Formats: sequence, C-alpha cells, structure tokens
Amino acid sequence: GAVARGRERPRRSMSTYSAPRTNFGQPPPGYVAGVGRGAVGFTTRSDIGPARPAPGADAPPGFASAGPATEKKATNYGDGNFDKFSGFNENLFGGGKYDKEDLEADKVYAAIDRRMDSKRKVRREERVKKEIEEYRKKRPKIQEQFRDLKRGLGDLSEADWESIPEPLDYSRRSRKKVSRIQTFTPVPDKILRQAGLGAGATQYASGMSTPVSGMMTPAGWSTPTGFMTPGARSGGWATPAGWQTPSGIGLRQGWSTPAGYATPAGYMTPGYATPGAGRKDLTQLGRARDKMLGIKLDRVADSVTGQTVIDPKGYLTDLNSSVRVQSSSDLQDIKKARLLLKSVITTNPKHGPGWIAAARLEQETGKLIAARNLIMKGCETCPKNEDVWLEAAKMHSKENGKAILAKAIRFIPTSKKVWLAACKFEETIEAKKAVLRRALELIPHSIDLWKAAVELENPDDARVMLTRAVELIPTSVELWVALARLETYKNARKVLNRARKAIPTEPQIWITAAKLEEANGNIRNVETIISKAVTSLAAHQVVIDRDSWLQEAEKAEKGNSKITCQAIVRTTLGIGIDPQDYKNTWLNDAEHYQSRGSVETTRAIYAHLLTKYSSKRKIWEKASQFERQFGDSNSLDALLKKAVQYCPKAEVLWLMWAKEKWVSGDVDGARGILKQAFAANTDSEDVWVAAVKLEVETKEFTRARALLSKARQRAGTERIWMKSAILERRLGNMTECQKLLEAGTHRYPDFDKMWMMLGQLHADQKDVGTARKVYRQAVKKCPKSTALWLCYADLEISSRQFSKARSLLETARMKIPKDAELWLAAIQVEERAGMKKVVKQVMAKALQECPAAGILWAYAIASDPGPARKSRSYDALKRCSDDPHVFVAVAKLFWLDGKQRKARNWFNRAITVNPNLGDAWAWFYRFEKDHGRKSKIARVLKKCIEAEPTHGRRWCRVSKAVDNSGLKTEAILKKVEEKLPTDLFST
Repeated sequence: GAVARGRERPRRSMSTYSAPRTNFGQPPPGYVAGVGRGAVGFTTRSDIGPARPAPGADAPPGFASAGPATEKKATNYGDGNFDKFSGFNENLFGGGKYDKEDLEADKVYAAIDRRMDSKRKVRREERVKKEIEEYRKKRPKIQEQFRDLKRGLGDLSEADWESIPEPLDYSRRSRKKVSRIQTFTPVPDKILRQAGLGAGATQYASGMSTPVSGMMTPAGWSTPTGFMTPGARSGGWATPAGWQTPSGIGLRQGWSTPAGYATPAGYMTPGYATPGAGRKDLTQLGRARDKMLGIKLDRVADSVTGQTVIDPKGYLTDLNSSVRVQSSSDLQDIKKARLLLKSVITTNPKHGPGWIAAARLEQETGKLIAARNLIMKGCETCPKNEDVWLEAAKMHSKENGKAILAKAIRFIPTSKKVWLAACKFEETIEAKKAVLRRALELIPHSIDLWKAAVELENPDDARVMLTRAVELIPTSVELWVALARLETYKNARKVLNRARKAIPTEPQIWITAAKLEEANGNIRNVETIISKAVTSLAAHQVVIDRDSWLQEAEKAEKGNSKITCQAIVRTTLGIGIDPQDYKNTWLNDAEHYQSRGSVETTRAIYAHLLTKYSSKRKIWEKASQFERQFGDSNSLDALLKKAVQYCPKAEVLWLMWAKEKWVSGDVDGARGILKQAFAANTDSEDVWVAAVKLEVETKEFTRARALLSKARQRAGTERIWMKSAILERRLGNMTECQKLLEAGTHRYPDFDKMWMMLGQLHADQKDVGTARKVYRQAVKKCPKSTALWLCYADLEISSRQFSKARSLLETARMKIPKDAELWLAAIQVEERAGMKKVVKQVMAKALQECPAAGILWAYAIASDPGPARKSRSYDALKRCSDDPHVFVAVAKLFWLDGKQRKARNWFNRAITVNPNLGDAWAWFYRFEKDHGRKSKIARVLKKCIEAEPTHGRRWCRVSKAVDNSGLKTEAILKKVEEKLPTDLFST
C-alpha cells in the first residue's frame, strides 16, 4: 500500500465547532506524511526499491539517498534465486523505462487479444450454455425439484397456512457457548474534552439544546425541502426520509455499540457515561415534537414554485397523506419527475398536458394544495386548453369546480366537454337543464349535448327537442331513431321516411322501420322493407357486409324482434358467397350463433338451409338436435314431420320422430310412425329393432316376440337373431334362448356376440365343459374378437385354471397384437394368481408395447404405492393427454388429497372427452355424493341420463346382467355407484 500524501486532515467531530486551520507552507524536500509514526510504504516482489523514494540527500530516516553516491546492487539471476512457482525474486526488466514504444506495443497486443476473444465468443458462449444445461440435467436446482409441490401451494387457504407448524431451531444445540464480550469504539478526544467542561450541553445558533452525547437529536434531521440544521455538515445525516441513523454521525465507519442506541428522542444510550445523557428533559421532548411538526409542514410546501401555502382546513389530513414514500429510490424518482415536469412547463408553458402531469404528480404525493396551485397556473397560461380546465375542476371542490368551469366557458364557450362537465357539477335537474340549454344555444350542432338534454326531459318535451335537433343535425341517425320511438305509429313512419331521405346510406333506419312494422303487427311488410333496404343501399354504392347484417339480426333478436331477425337472415345470408360454398358456410354460421346463444338467428339459418338443401339428411339431423336442445316438443315434432316428408328413406329421422313421440308419452303415435317407416323402408333392420324395443319398453312382450319372429323371416340378420335370444333370456325361456343361439351361430358363425351369449348361458348353468367347447370353437371362427378371448379367459379364471388362462391370453396377443384389453387381462390373471413380481414385469411389457393405452396407465397408477402415483400420473398424461381413464385416475388423486375443485375439473374433463364411458360417470357421481351439494349431484345425474353411456367394465357388468334387463340409465348409474369399492385405487 502507498503512504498518504499531503498534510493529515483533522478528524471530523460530532460538534459543529471546527478549529481554525494553520498554514505551514510548503513541506520540506523529502517529507512523507506519517513517516514519523511508521506509516511508510512496503516492498513487494514485483516492486523495485521503496514505495516512495526520497529525491534528495535530505531524505528522512528509513530512506536511502538517490544521489550518484548510491551504487546499484547486482541482480542475482542464478538458479538458486529461481522459484518454480513465482520465478525470479527480482523484476527482470525493472531497470528499463516504459516509453512510447512499449505503450504502443501493449495497445497492439490488447487489440489482438480483443479480436481473438470476439472470434471465440459465440462458440464459447454456446459451449458454456451446453455445459450449464447438462449440469442442470444431472443436478437440477432445488426449486425445479419441488416445482410440482410449489404449484399446489397456490390452492392453500389461509386456514391451511395458519395450521402449518413453526419449525424448531435445532442449531442452538450445536452452537458453542461464547462469552458475550462487549466491544466499544473509542470516543474522539474532542468529545471527551467538551464533556470535561461540565456544561453538559452546547448552545447552537438555532436555539436548540442537545445533551453532550449529541445522539439522535432533532437538530440532525433533514427534509426533502432542504431544511438542514447545524451538524448536518459532519456528513451522513441527510437520509432520504429525514431520519438520523446512528451509523452516519461523522465517523467513517459509524458507531457500533451493542445497544445500538435506537431511541427516537435522544435518550441515554448504554456505553457512554457523558454528563446529561441520563436526564429526561421534557422540554427537549416538546421541542422534538414541534420540530417534527415543522418538518411535515415543510413537506406540504410547493417545491416547484418555492411558495408555501397551507390549507387551514385540511392541513392535518395533508400531513397524514403526504408520507407516501416507501423508500429512498421512490423519493429520488419523485424528485426527478418533478424536475422534469418543471422543465417541461418552463420551456413550453403553452403545453397543457405538461401542466396536467405536474399537478397530478403533486396530487399523488399528497400535496393537494400545490397541485391546485399548479393547475390553476396552467389554466392562466393555457386558457384555450379544455383538458387543463377539466383537470382543475376535478381537483377542487364542487363549488370551486363550478366557478372554474364558469371561467373556462368565458375563454372557450364552444367546448362541448366543458359544458357537459358543468352539467355534471350541478345537483338539481333544473340547473342541469339550464346549463345544457345555454350550451345548445352556443353549440347547436353537438349530438352529445342534444342527447344529454333529451335524457333530462319528459317524453313530450323530449319530442319537441328532438324535432328541433333533427332539423339542425339531419345526419344524426341516433336522433332520428329516438324521435321515431317517441312518436305514434303514423308519425313514426313519417319520421323514418324523412330520415331515409336525409340519410339514404344508413341501414339502421331501414331496420328500425322493419321493427316498427313488426311491433304494430304488420308482419308482411317486414320482409319487404328489408329487401328494399338491401336494394336501395346497393344502389347508393353501399357495401353490403353479410356479417354486420347478421349481427344486426342478432341485435333484433335480443330486442324481441324475431320476425325482423328472420327477414334479415333470409335476405342477407347468401350475399358475397359462392354458391358452391353455401352449405359449409351456413352450417358454420349456425354453429357460431348457436354457441353465442342466439337461438332465433340460428333457427332462421337452419330454416334457410333446409329450404335450399331439403334432401340432405345430415342437415335435418343437426336441425333436429338444435330443436331438441333449444326448442319445445311441438317445434321438434313439426320439424321431424317435415324431415321424413323430404327424406323418406332416412331411417334415422323416422326413428328420432318415433322416439320423441314415445318419450312424450304418445305410444300409439310412435307405433303409427313406425308403421309409416315400414312402408317407406321395407325390411329395414333398424326399424324392426326400434319397433321391438318400443314393445319391450311398454311391457308388450307378446307383440315383441311376434315382431321378432316376423323380422327373422323377412329381414333375417344376425342382430335380429341376437335380439330374439335376448328377449327369450329376459323372459326366462332358457331352452328357447339356447335353440335360437345355436341356430344363430350356425347361420352366422362370424358373429361373436352370439357365441359369447351361448358360452355364458352354459357357464351360468354350471356346464363348464360345454362352455369351454363353445369358446374353443368360437375363437376358431372369430380369432380377431378381443371380447371373445376375454370371455374364454374369464371362464378359466373362474375355474382357477390360471396357467390355462395365461396361455389363452398369450395366444390372443399373438393373434391381436398391441391390444390393451388383453394386456390388462394378463395383468389381472397374475394378480389373481398372487404373482406380484410377475405383475410388474407384465405391466412393464404392456406399457412398452401399448404406450398410448390410457386404461393401462390408469391401472398402473392404481397399482403403484401412494408416493409414486403422482409421478406415474405425470407420465400417463404425457403419453395419452386425452384419455378419460387417465383423467379419472388423476381426479382420484386430487380427491384423495382433499383438492375437491381440481378433482371435479378432471372428472368433467373425463366425461367431456368420452361421455359414453359409464365408469367415469359412476366415480363422478360417487364424488359428488361425498363432497357436492344436492344441485351438483342432480346435475351429474341429469347429464348422465342425457349421455346414455354404454361402455366401461363396471358399467357393463351391471347393465348387461340378466337381472338388470330393462333398467333405465339412472337406475344403472346408482347400482354401479353402490358396487364401487371404498378404496379409490382398488384394482
């Protein structure tokens, strides 16, 4: 380190007293400050000679003379003076001079280094980035490891946070007991000398008296307005908030005492035995309080103009609201903004936004008086700027605001905004009317003023005012429409005709006329008016935008003008579209407006579609679904009746019509519709099955048997044979059922369902051998039927023939590879056999062969222990992001963790993705029964009945049981829910 140069500065004192400086003149040659007390330089290995060589012969002790008598020591460059790590002890080129050539060479080498470094910069950064990524993969951060847990913290309630126990401090056990040694900083001599005077206090020019200790007195406070007291020169007392901190009292490092003397009024601090430090002077407390009040009053001052203005009524509230600064940086930002805005209004005083911004800044910092003064000065400087006047009115009270706006009107009498603001400042209706009428005298062509004035009048006066308004402003559509609404029917027609002549390019007038005709019962005129509107507007070069017209139709529907809505749709739906795109575009329009809830607009679009494409079955189906959802039974019946007339060969439409009749309770009507369907579609399988189902549901089994017998003769299909066997099984005629199944399998050997029914019939009769023969023959006839192989395996499992079932499933997987159902059955076989280790192996193979099978992932989640289920569910969602089985498993996880909202969301996702999965409905119903309200339970039940699910392992076990034949969806759902296990993840 180098020795300090020049004379030593005197140590700063806490007191404001400073001794006069003595001028000693120029130092003698060779003088080094502090050398007398040993503060000399030292030598390092890279230095030569002393840190500061003496120039002359009069060098002080410790320095050798630099004269010619001095002999230079010989440098030893031998091996004994060489070190492998640091080289030679001496500087090899220390005797040379650093000239311009050396400087130039160093600059050249530095430029070369920079150039080479810039070439390698991109590669180096990429290499470092890759190394960091690889390192993070191997050793991730703690926050990344607990990211999934941190997400869950967002759902914790306040009660959950409060219930978390506080962690115990175990570090005290291993902490060594160290004796607390109090260390003190030596007190400067000047303070001790002043303390020895015995006065105990020092009088300042300000008249304040502080104890000898001088700590934490009001005299050391500083305010942003520049209020400085004696003692602030000692350095470090002017903190941004104006408070004195113990570490800034004139010392370079601050005073560090164990107690910290953080007492706000300058009381005694332990560690200083100074006279007067222990006295509790109430006078000083009073002075400190007065000083604080003075500081706050100074803060209310206007720091832009320098003028202090105190509101005698609101200064106390200003004191409370003025302290809004949270940190020193906020204070600096406010100061910078204040200076910037001051420069703006100084350099460009006619710039209104600058005055507004400066006033708002003062208002935000709590200086309302200063803000008012600024904005009023802005009004004087910019009398033609309406925004400045409006801002001034906002910042003042109501009475003052009125006066300000009145003054503003003198300067800018044609300002619409000023007149409207003056109207708002008035309290009575009459005063508002007077203001607006005076405004209309000066600004008769302002639409906003006319609208505001009309809103305050009664209907008769409003009609008179609007009549005058449309004369002055004939191009205002709003005023014409408002006048038409206030007139009678005949006068309204005249008004709209005048408006149409005044504004021939405005479609809103035509639409209003159509609504007027509809409201008065002239339905026929509506279509004519809309057609004329399109023709007239096109003649006046107005672009007809179909989207905007459809939006007008939607508005008409919301205004309960249904006929106008339909007329607009019929007239404008095909404008601007190629004929070949009519169908797809109109279907998209129907779906769009249906999603927006515009029922009448959507109905009108479907009606127009059906008039254009009356032979399209799919359009009739979509229209029927729409009417079923948003219409009533009469509208749906009329639509389906018309549909079967245009599409008599569409069996689906006949069946939909018959079903609607049956659901509404008209069984005879449904039979009549099916008779018509038979006539239109001879020997149709769907119609025969629907007729049989109708008779079965109405308990007319004799008629159903007769229909099936006739159907087997006229339209003998495998489905009709199967329905015949199902009916006999339901009625308990097992012999007849067996005969039908045997005949059906002989007639249709490739139909696997009849083979399964025949095998199950023998299994139910405890004839395992015959059932095994049936299944053996069935898998030969239908080797690609997964359900058939599963039934065969279930028969062997029920007989405890696990090895046989295992071999059957292996054969099935060879014939039907990558089938998730077969792999799941193989896993269940091993579980039933108690082979836990084999279960894991088979599960791993199954997931490897069928990585996107949601049913396998759901089973894996259920099989894993609790801690591993979350990670397994994450992998499952990654592999199959839209599988309902996985969604149900995730919902169970949240259910188990008590996160009901998330569980409900995942159940909703499952039933949305696949509403035909009955197991998902059963679990959802169980969840709502445990945690939901009655309304939510009823909602799940209603949705399930509408969806009519038919799939799911647990669902099919109940719905296809012989005892449950003929049960409705609601009854099946409740039975399935009752048979669900209590353990959510029971396999």
